[in-house]
Amino acid sequence: MLIDSHCHLDFPDFAAERDAIVARAVAAGVGRMITICTHVAKFAQVAAVAEAYPNVWCTVGTHPHNAHLEPDTSVATLVELAAHPRCVGIGEAGLDYHYDRSPRDVAERVFRTHCAAARETGLPLVIHSRDADADTARILRDEMGQGPFKALLHCFTASRALAETGLELGMLVSFSGVVTFKNSQELRDIARDIPLDRLLVETDAPYLAPVPFRGKRNEPAYVAHTARILAEKKGVGEAELAAATTANVLRYFTKMPPLTGAEAA
Repeated sequence: MLIDSHCHLDFPDFAAERDAIVARAVAAGVGRMITICTHVAKFAQVAAVAEAYPNVWCTVGTHPHNAHLEPDTSVATLVELAAHPRCVGIGEAGLDYHYDRSPRDVAERVFRTHCAAARETGLPLVIHSRDADADTARILRDEMGQGPFKALLHCFTASRALAETGLELGMLVSFSGVVTFKNSQELRDIARDIPLDRLLVETDAPYLAPVPFRGKRNEPAYVAHTARILAEKKGVGEAELAAATTANVLRYFTKMPPLTGAEAA
């Protein structure tokens, strides 16, 4: 069984057929999904999606694109919302210098707030980092120095150096459909070298659909295509890749219950 460790089921793209999308994921062997919060102000609707499906969980956080809209969200607020029984992580939060939609100093402050919330709750921090490798590494080293916390680099498309920093700090590295793109050989080489016990798969749906669906709306069922490419690159069977990445999710997202007998089968 695969777990889509990062999707956005609350987005309007899925509103008209969310039941069918979740059903298609299960039919494709994607037994669980984590729907990721991008606005703390919208956490209630994210949590409602998780409440509606027994195999969907959620996170709470502010995407760096939205940091300027929620610059003063406190650690206490994140901790309080994260107590929701379906909430298993903090984020996504981080830095995005590709679009620079939030002032960089504001994005850094919001990122550090999320680091503190992950430290206090014990829940993993889902990190978005795009074209911001040096500052992401600097902040993570500093924050981990103030007390360790679980974290993962989601939708990894950055440098080998940032991947190595993440591994050094005990983090997981997650790959999306980008790793299947023809021009992503360097990224596939990085993925090949990530230890199997530190690897995750995701869709980031509705974005970044893997080949052969590139350019179309993504959905959790398609994570199987990403997992297949990762298995090939790492020289392991698809079942071994699925078992390892699922075990990694359960080891990090500890509020998520163990697999049931039916899921494990």
